[in-house]
Amino acid sequence: MSRGTFLGLALLFLFVSTQVPTVSAQAGPEKGGHEVQLWTGGGHALNGVASDTGVWNVGVRYGWVLTDPHGPGFLRGRFEYAVDAVPIFWLFEPGRTAYGAGVDPFALKWNLAPRGRIVPYFELGGGVVFTNVQAPAGTSRVNFTSSSALGMHALGAKLNWSAEVRFMHISNAGLSSENPGINTLQLRLGIGMFTRGKHSSAMPTNP
Repeated sequence: MSRGTFLGLALLFLFVSTQVPTVSAQAGPEKGGHEVQLWTGGGHALNGVASDTGVWNVGVRYGWVLTDPHGPGFLRGRFEYAVDAVPIFWLFEPGRTAYGAGVDPFALKWNLAPRGRIVPYFELGGGVVFTNVQAPAGTSRVNFTSSSALGMHALGAKLNWSAEVRFMHISNAGLSSENPGINTLQLRLGIGMFTRGKHSSAMPTNP
């Protein structure tokens, strides 16, 4: 997937998020609520010595929606902090596969205000990956990840689906003398739910 394709998908996300009319839909992110999600993603390195490398990962997310809506215009949204456990993180290199797992201890996510059933978002995150062999070859079995993503949730009656485009940089941060780094572009799909905030469950009392 080229950088031009990435930009095109980003513009498509923004267009859809601003054009979908407001209709009755499942509640999206709310202050005091949580996000629970199962996701999988995959993609390919963009350039450099690791340009023949592919990646596939599977993870579970738990998030905390921390704020009420803030911000101006179409940027108005809620801040969420999340963590990901990644039991599958595989790197496909020419002639071999590096099998690994990891954890992303922080994901900083901005959930824009819902547009009907659509909740657009953007995110920054990072973590660490451990593999059974050095990845790339001759470097380290421990690598760190940093990523940025642009995506959307499609709300359903009980669950929601998500789709996003994610740029991820993978490197060992100098743990070995060789550190070529791997820049990847990935498509990630997920299924999950947002739980209601505590204030949403409070019932008014009659005087």
